[in-house]
Amino acid sequence: MNPPLPLDLRDRDGLFDALGARLFDLAVIGGGITGAGVARDAAMRGLSVVLVEARDFASGTSSRSSKMIHGGLRYLAQGDLALVREAASERKIVQAIAPYLARETPFVIPARNAGSIAKLRAGLWTFEKLGGVLKSRKHEVWSLADLQAHEPTLKTDDLAGAVVYPEYLTDDARLTLANIRSAAASGAVVANYASAEAIIAGGGGGTGIDVIDTLPGSHGRRARLTAKVVVNAAGPWVDAVRMLEDGGAAPRLNLAKGIHLVVAHDRLPITRTIIFPASDRRSVFAVPRGAMTYIGTTDTLYPDPDVWPAVTDDDVDYLLTATTKHFLISPLTRADIVSVWSGVRPLVREAGKSTSDTSRRDEVWLGPGGVLSIAGGKLTAYRKMAQRVVDQAETMLRRKPSACRTADEPLVGGDAAPPGAGDNPAVEARYAVLDEGALTLEDYWVRRSGRAWFDLDGGLAALDIAAKTMAPLLGWSTARTVEEIEGCRARRNNLMAAVRGRRGTV
Repeated sequence: MNPPLPLDLRDRDGLFDALGARLFDLAVIGGGITGAGVARDAAMRGLSVVLVEARDFASGTSSRSSKMIHGGLRYLAQGDLALVREAASERKIVQAIAPYLARETPFVIPARNAGSIAKLRAGLWTFEKLGGVLKSRKHEVWSLADLQAHEPTLKTDDLAGAVVYPEYLTDDARLTLANIRSAAASGAVVANYASAEAIIAGGGGGTGIDVIDTLPGSHGRRARLTAKVVVNAAGPWVDAVRMLEDGGAAPRLNLAKGIHLVVAHDRLPITRTIIFPASDRRSVFAVPRGAMTYIGTTDTLYPDPDVWPAVTDDDVDYLLTATTKHFLISPLTRADIVSVWSGVRPLVREAGKSTSDTSRRDEVWLGPGGVLSIAGGKLTAYRKMAQRVVDQAETMLRRKPSACRTADEPLVGGDAAPPGAGDNPAVEARYAVLDEGALTLEDYWVRRSGRAWFDLDGGLAALDIAAKTMAPLLGWSTARTVEEIEGCRARRNNLMAAVRGRRGTV
């Protein structure tokens, strides 16, 4: 593969000039995984594409997921075979185009008796057939002795064995960024910290979008971009963008909050992802990741599309209680929590269904002003979702849908770790600015490096080094540099106060 093309977004004046310089075929609002996938696909088909994101790329749901590329085995129980088939096959594609961002790992589902094992195997046989799983990647059954030998930390008093099958773990923020960089490499204009403030009904000159620069210190730069087709891929903010097009638009989404707790691996020393039931019989999992193990997730209705959804005592207790019940460890307490992340999932409303029972299928709507809105779906199936949207966009452009090539060409940066990853904050931070579009310290700390979640100190030790590296690159004053550092420290303190101090919210 050729060296990855740099994504350097420091020239904000030039970038905002580019937003308003021409009529684009396609404008995408939202820089999460869905919008990034749409922009990449459309640009690879030869369309002129622009993407705007109100904050940083992947700053919403797409950096707060369970970080899995998986087939959605549990959706078999809901009878959604099409969703399972798509997810099972799409995970193979993601692994092929971004091998570094789809790392195979065994998933272990303990079972209480032979009947449970038989039921799990029947589901997995269906799952494997739907997804065209190779014989070498099919599930296996562990006896009780196998389970005790392979995962000795798990309580096995009431277990008969386990079923084990391979899935993939990812870095969700970096997977999104790889799609953004690939879109830019194919000619798309991409802008973070560029918020769509108004949508002007389309006419002969296309649909207008008024965009404002939201980067701290930007002094409110503005641009009006125009495009023949507009795609609203704003995730939890899809309804808010729909109201820019139509002030009377009825809500289409229910938002579900999920939180994840991170503890040191030596407090929960597992070697594979283990799935176990919580008090309400929902499945919870524990995932080993280097020096850490993370536990997730909750699934509760949440009223607003907050960037940092509230973490409550109930959220934390739910996960700690479930984990302590199923593992041979001293009870986990709040003092064991190294970090926590929370996010909201944009689910398409289904009357009378809980968030857990709501389908993870995506839907596309055409608004009265001609804006295509897409919501729902799974991280695993983002590429296929994007393909459907771009097919429809090409039809709206009066073009015959052209061949989608996103399954065949590697993602930019998806084949290897970024320079300095894991050991050198200065190198990481420099690369984040010059090659990955980072414009704030949080961009580096949370989304480019993941240190906020997976360093033992929550990445605090890296902040000063990274900020001092980024300051001359981004023209920060001494005061601005301090503000960036203190902003990240405050965010960390608020998150940890919520999980340790029983304040109830962030």
